[in-house]
Formats: sequence, structure tokens, C-alpha cells
Amino acid sequence: MTTHWNYPDPALQDELRKIANAIVAPGKGILAADESVSTMGKRLADIGLQNSDDTRRKYRQLLFTTCPSIGDYISGVILFHETLYQKADDGTPFVELLKQRGIIPGIKVDTGVVPLFGANNDESTTQGLDDLGKRCAQYKKDGCHFAKWRCVLKISDHTPSIQALIENANVLARYASICQANRIVPIVEPEILPDGDHDLERCQKVTETVLSYVYKALQDHNVFLEGTLLKPNMVTPGHTAAKATPEQIGAATVTALQRTVPTAVPGIVFLSGGQSEEEATVNLNAMNAYQAKKPWAITFSYGRALQASVLKAWQGKDENVQAGQNELLVRAKANSEASLGKYVAGTVKGKAGDTGLFVKNHAY
Repeated sequence: MTTHWNYPDPALQDELRKIANAIVAPGKGILAADESVSTMGKRLADIGLQNSDDTRRKYRQLLFTTCPSIGDYISGVILFHETLYQKADDGTPFVELLKQRGIIPGIKVDTGVVPLFGANNDESTTQGLDDLGKRCAQYKKDGCHFAKWRCVLKISDHTPSIQALIENANVLARYASICQANRIVPIVEPEILPDGDHDLERCQKVTETVLSYVYKALQDHNVFLEGTLLKPNMVTPGHTAAKATPEQIGAATVTALQRTVPTAVPGIVFLSGGQSEEEATVNLNAMNAYQAKKPWAITFSYGRALQASVLKAWQGKDENVQAGQNELLVRAKANSEASLGKYVAGTVKGKAGDTGLFVKNHAY
């Protein structure tokens, strides 16, 4: 077995490390605003709006023109391709609005989940590698400094299969290496869906297995771990199983991370996985309050769990823009506190705080 390889150039290492550490600075996390056109349409339909180009633009404008203090809690925003090139009513590019708030622009670069031929029970892989290098080079020029790629795995009696574990780990590793070659920090997202009736222990074991495969693949591809971030699921029982307490979820999740995630990784930015806004905040807080060795920052990269109340408050009306922005600001602050283990459950009452956000077999 050959042991010849090349570490990234020191200047590239420094650039990637600086970006990754800025994203997981204490008390900060990510707003995932990377919903595809079709997924954004579902969110808009929930409040009775049509899925037009301008409606999507106006909604993203609401998010990105929130009071500059939003930058105290949000370090980065993941954009969809369309959103990256849109502008506010006054002509200011959205990327510039984010920079004015001290927020780092990022971009979703996978092109969707597709069936994995020959695998068990509709398992999947993720496409988009073919022209990824070219796209990343352009995105870097256009102001994006990190990226996200989502792979999906499922828990059942026979899944995830070895085929799905290997395929998705290698896809994530190849994506990460292409990003780094283009001076972009990759967020590695192996999401284990919450669908099913499995218990907490089963989810913990599957999470440990998935992450073990992912980090083996990242090492095989010589990915510079100090210039990456991990975006995993929390360890929770399946959606139709008996619920666990935040303390149980915090302990199980941190234990799974301790067993699998190298200390070189700067931070872990959790997805909310269909939890309500309040659940996502409380469970994040439980992880940070759990007394254990945690060599990485543990924070958030939430989409639905930061936006559900915003949409309900906005309702597509210009006169409600401020109300929507206020919802974003208070929930972002709550998650900031949770990332420091300082959130007190129930202190933020959002328009959708306790509403379940689970979507079966979630794809976007």
C-alpha cells in the first residue's frame, strides 16, 4: 500500500481552517436557506402563496435584510443556486447583504438524491459530481466560501446496507476533496432519516457506523479535516417510536460523536431532522450541557427549525416583514444560547415553536 500523498499547500490549509473556524465561532451557527424551487414551493403553499420567482426572492430578502445584529448569532447562510444571484428591491445582491452582516455565504452543490441501484428498500445516493469542480470554481469567484452536500441513509431491519454505507461515504469524500481544491470548505452531511420506529440505541449504533464509514473515506481521499465541518442528524428515536428526553438525546449523540469524529474537525453543525423549532433548540442545548469531552464546537445548521415561525408571521405580506424578521432574530438567538449550553427551555415562544416539522422520507 502506497503512503505517498500531498498535504494541501500551507496557504490553502490556512484559508480553509480560517473559514471553518469562523463558521463555528462561539455562539454562532448556520441558517440553511438552500431549499430548492420545488421545496420552497411547499413552504409557500403552507401559507397560501404561489411559488413564483419573485415570491421566493421576496422571502429570501426578508431573511437577508434582518437587523444586522443577526450576525451575532448566524455565521453563515447556505444558499440555493437561484438565490445566490438574486438582488434586493434596491438592487443590492443578496451576497452583499450577508457580507454587510458579517455572514459568510455558502452554497448547496449536490443536485439531488437518486435511487441506488441494487440496494435495499429504496436506498439512495446523491448526484452532482460530474461538473462539481467547474461549479465550485465559479461559486468561489461569486463569493461563496463553503458548500453543502447531503447524502441520505435510512434505518430499517435491513438498512443501511453495506452498499449504501460505502457509496455515500465515498461520494461525500469526493465532493469534499473537490471543494477543497477550489478553496471552499465542505460541509459533509450524511443524514440518517428519522422515519421509522427504531429506538434511541439503534439510532446511536447506526449513526456511529455511518460516521465511521464517512471518516474512513475522507481519510482515503486525503481530505484536510481541519478545513471541513460535519452536518449530522441528532441521535433520536424514530418518528413513530416513544420519545426520548433531551438529556438522553444529548448523551447518546455526544457519545456517538466521541466514538467516530476526529478531534481535527473544527465543528459539528446539526440538522434539525424534522423536529419542532423548540425541540431542535432544547436538544442542541442538551448536547452542549452534557458533561463530557467535546473537542469540536457543537452548533446548528437549521432550515425549517429557523424558518417555520418566520413564514407563519410573514404570510407573504409586506406589512408583516418586520414580524417575520423578529421571529428569525429571536429563534437565532435561542439557538446561539443553546450552542453554548445556556438556553432555558420555553423562554422563546415562536409562531411555530411546538409545531412538528417532520416530513416523511424528506427530500429536496
